[in-house]
Amino acid sequence: MKVKHDYNRRQFLKLASYAAGTFALSPALQTLAACSAGRPTGKLGIALVGLGGYSGGQLAPALQETKHCYLAGIVTGTPSKAQSWSQQYNIPEKNIYNYENFDSIADNKDIDIVYVVLPVSMHKDFTIRAAKAGKHVICEKPMALNAAECQEMITACRKARKMLSIGYRLHFEPHNMEAMRLGQKQVYGKITDIDTANGFTYRGNPNAWRLKKALSGGGL
Repeated sequence: MKVKHDYNRRQFLKLASYAAGTFALSPALQTLAACSAGRPTGKLGIALVGLGGYSGGQLAPALQETKHCYLAGIVTGTPSKAQSWSQQYNIPEKNIYNYENFDSIADNKDIDIVYVVLPVSMHKDFTIRAAKAGKHVICEKPMALNAAECQEMITACRKARKMLSIGYRLHFEPHNMEAMRLGQKQVYGKITDIDTANGFTYRGNPNAWRLKKALSGGGL
C-alpha cells in the first residue's frame, strides 16, 4: 500500500494538544488546571518567549480561544513590542520580561508554562533556564540544533521535575491519526512504501534567521 499526505501548516487552535517531547503534557494540563482554582480564569498561565511572526500571528490569537490556558506573560528583547503586546492582550507589567531578567520568572506565580518560540539555536538555553526557574516548557520545533542539545534539555527538565513538550501537533490531527490506524492495524495489508512531503518556499526577508544555519540548524 502507498500512502501519500499533502498538508499545509494551519493555524494552531488548541495549545493543549501538542505532542509531548518527554512527558505526556495534555493529561497533565487538565490536572494542573484543576489545581489553579485561585485564579480568576481557572486557567494555566503561559508566557511566550519570542514575539515573532508565529507568536503574534498564531499563538497569541489562539490563546484567546483555549480552554485550559491563557496568555499570561511575554519575554522579548524589543521594548516597543512589550508595550504594544501589553496593551493588546492586557498583560501586566510584572509579567513582562526581557532575555536578561528572564530567570526572575521563577518568582512569578501567574506563569506555569514557558513557551519557547525563538530561533532554534536558542531553544536549549531557554528551555533549560525555564526548567531551572520551575516552569513547565513547550518548545517549538525543531527541538534543538542536534541530538546532544536535545538530551541536555530532556535531562534538565527531568532533573527539575518539569514537563517538556515539543510544538508538533500532527500526532493529534484526525487525518494523521487515521493514517496511523490504517498502518498499525494493517487494514489494507502490510505497508511497503510511504511517500510524504512537507515544505515551503521562503520569500521573506533574505536576512531572516531561518536562512542562517548557525541559528536554524539543518544540513550537513
